[in-house]
Amino acid sequence: MPCEFVRLAGLSVERIETERALPMKRNLIAVLLCFAASVPAVAQKADKRLAESTAVLTTIVDKKEISNTAWDRAKCVLVYPSVKKVGIGIGVSYGRGVLVCRTGANLDGKWGAPIMYTLDTGSLGAQLGSTSTDYVLLVISQRGADKVLSGKLKLGAGVSAVAGPSGANAATFNDPNVDILSYSQSKGLFAGASLGTASMATDNDANKQLYGKEIDPAQIRNSETTIPPSAQPLVDELQTAAGA
Repeated sequence: MPCEFVRLAGLSVERIETERALPMKRNLIAVLLCFAASVPAVAQKADKRLAESTAVLTTIVDKKEISNTAWDRAKCVLVYPSVKKVGIGIGVSYGRGVLVCRTGANLDGKWGAPIMYTLDTGSLGAQLGSTSTDYVLLVISQRGADKVLSGKLKLGAGVSAVAGPSGANAATFNDPNVDILSYSQSKGLFAGASLGTASMATDNDANKQLYGKEIDPAQIRNSETTIPPSAQPLVDELQTAAGA
């Protein structure tokens, strides 16, 4: 302290204030540089999620276990790749995926821009073990689509979801009381899957990263919403599976 006092005693007030401010400026610059470096990494996370969702959808479409009728009836499709347990013994699973809906007031137009979504399966995680599971959900009713596009949805609360029929049973399925058909894929095995009372919600941070602004899920009914380049393969795959 005495040495520092002697050193500062020979400096002007302006010089002393400048030297004291330098560490603060250096810290601010470091923070800004870290933030700038994180932006591309965040964007890459969104692109990675879209790529993984596309890969899952492609694999399931190629299996041809979901009937053309189910695909044609779908107003929205949710894809959750690699859903895993949050922790060993916790019994809770959490996933991040993508929602794509048809455009138009009745959601009967072409497939639109994607919205990032989260999935909380609650106690279902105890059944999944440590193996990751892919999920694909087909929203086949207007009521189900409206619930999904509200930004928050809990299965069983005003919307009915069942394990989706596959194989020979898929073509004959026609239950007007069902809103969502859910399917799973784990270790290459595909089947209908019940998600119990799982909760889904918009992933606001990821959507802001993808579009550069906050976006309302209901906006995707508007065909003017631009599809990000990294999401185009996913939309193209849906176009192949379900048409327009």
